Amino acid sequence: MTRATRLLTALPPPQRQRLMGLAREVSFAEDARIFEAGGTADRFWVVRSGAVSLVQQVTSVRRVTVASLGAGDLLGWSWLFPPYRWDFGAEAFSPVRAYEFQAQPVQKLCEEDPALGMSLVRIVAEILAHRLEMTRGRLMEQYGTHRRGVL
Repeated sequence: MTRATRLLTALPPPQRQRLMGLAREVSFAEDARIFEAGGTADRFWVVRSGAVSLVQQVTSVRRVTVASLGAGDLLGWSWLFPPYRWDFGAEAFSPVRAYEFQAQPVQKLCEEDPALGMSLVRIVAEILAHRLEMTRGRLMEQYGTHRRGVL
């Protein structure tokens, strides 16, 4: 099983310092919608405190939590890949404090510093791989005992 990777601690200190030069501190009240699936993905966050739920709209009235994020976790990766639309929605499960990064200045920084850009893409890929593995495990737990041989 992969281990959870934290964006800011995984970046080498000089690269982290350059990226943090673009950060601004933000907060979200409990139950605040941070973004909606299908919306324009033009930023991302690193959670400092609190909890965020990634949600998927299943029906017009039913939303399902697909992941929970906490301190140190990356919130949002769709800003990195066309068509730059959120795949899920995100809601503050509790009061949240986070560092917010606008996508365009980060993308420009990555073009100016290809080593930082490669590090950032590699770390985001590690985060996504871990989340995919965790989701697969939850699906196996949920459906594996009820439908042996189906998955």
